[in-house]
Amino acid sequence: MTDATAATGTMTADAFARATTGILDAIGQVIDGKPEAVRSALVCLLAEGHLLIEDVPGVGKTMLARALAASVDATVRRIQFTPDLLPGDVTGVSVFNPVDREFEFKPGAIFANIVIADEINRSSPKTQSALLEAMEEAQVTVDGRTHVLPDPFLVVATQNPLEMEGTYALPEAQRDRFMMRISMGYPDARSEALMLRQRDIDNPLDEIEPVVDADTVGDLIAWARSVHVAPAIEDYAVALAQATRSHPDLRLGASPRATLQLVRAAKVWAALEGRDFVIPDDVAVLVAPVFTHRLIPTRSATGSRARTAADSIHAILERVVAAVRVPLAARP
Repeated sequence: MTDATAATGTMTADAFARATTGILDAIGQVIDGKPEAVRSALVCLLAEGHLLIEDVPGVGKTMLARALAASVDATVRRIQFTPDLLPGDVTGVSVFNPVDREFEFKPGAIFANIVIADEINRSSPKTQSALLEAMEEAQVTVDGRTHVLPDPFLVVATQNPLEMEGTYALPEAQRDRFMMRISMGYPDARSEALMLRQRDIDNPLDEIEPVVDADTVGDLIAWARSVHVAPAIEDYAVALAQATRSHPDLRLGASPRATLQLVRAAKVWAALEGRDFVIPDDVAVLVAPVFTHRLIPTRSATGSRARTAADSIHAILERVVAAVRVPLAARP
């Protein structure tokens, strides 16, 4: 246990700030020049959500996931998704024990506090679906028996854009279980030059020391969960979600799960800002990473081939946020 909690396990505002700053700094040793991506990963961890990192190969998607895992002293498993990966490899299988003459459950790679699902869209939809129950209910059911996953439980998945060869589109139900989807983007010139100098000598991942353990993460989650959300802020989140469902340029809007996760993420964001209450800006800044991967535009909204679906969705979301009235009440 770190100094983030007292012997009684009670979290304080100062302890929360020290622990979260330590995690951010530890990840920042590896992921330079991408503070938004690093912060999003921490938000997902503390909001009990799951993170999807989508970008072209070689920009640090897996490195971010591994750095987050290295900063937490908890069980970590990595699953390399390939076309021949089977659902049982993920969830586990029942194996007959000839000595006891009964079947024994052999846990799969999903049984860990932090699971890195690398290149998730390179496996078949059948294997991808093995994660559905785990990501929503923190449990898996094999041969009619339910097995509870460790707590806390976080899936950090990476995927390449669908334009890349050998990829399968994630089903809508799978995408909806990710709290946030982010992109890394290319590093700036300074960060790329620094990477060349640092990684020519050693691997910066080897330098990361765990900042918190699994119990402390649980305390951090409980502290963020206690952040106050005024009814007006809740109505604001609901209005944003409903606006996407009725928008003429969208044939699939944000789900109720998206609304719930938007508020949960906003509570963590407020806690990271040192507040014990959520303000409208906390919600507005998270609308894009929480909503975009859940929305499907109409063909007419996508328009020309030069305009991608992602571009259309971002433009639509900007109009939605601008059109929804911002509440004034926020403090408890």
